[in-house]
Amino acid sequence: MGEFGVKVRSGTVEDVEAVLDFWLFAAEGTDRRDSAGKVLALIERDPEALMIAELGDDMVGTLIAGWDGWRAHLYRLAVHPDHRRKGVARTLLAAAEARFAEFGAFRADAMVLDGNTLAHHAWSAAGYRRQPEWGRWVKPL
Repeated sequence: MGEFGVKVRSGTVEDVEAVLDFWLFAAEGTDRRDSAGKVLALIERDPEALMIAELGDDMVGTLIAGWDGWRAHLYRLAVHPDHRRKGVARTLLAAAEARFAEFGAFRADAMVLDGNTLAHHAWSAAGYRRQPEWGRWVKPL
């Protein structure tokens, strides 16, 4: 259990629609191509990757902690606006880092939008630093 009674659990099939709604409400730069099928595929491939922070029965945060066997990747850190700056992100990140440590990961990387300065503060507070010598290269498929 994290700060202020926040608990983290793995997302399940039953959470998919609620997670999609949560991302539309609480996440910056949500990809319009999100779909229930993609979240289901994530859960089927790695049942512990989708982390949900709850306070009581309420979803207050999410984080995808993906491990591909080589690297530890963090995506979709989102915290409900009413619960920001209360340790929800820190609790999710600690859970993800513990998960990665079990795999022997030595570093985690995060996808963070350049323009999302609110997120920059959260990531910095958790000890993450921007890596200026790297750029993200993408190709639509």
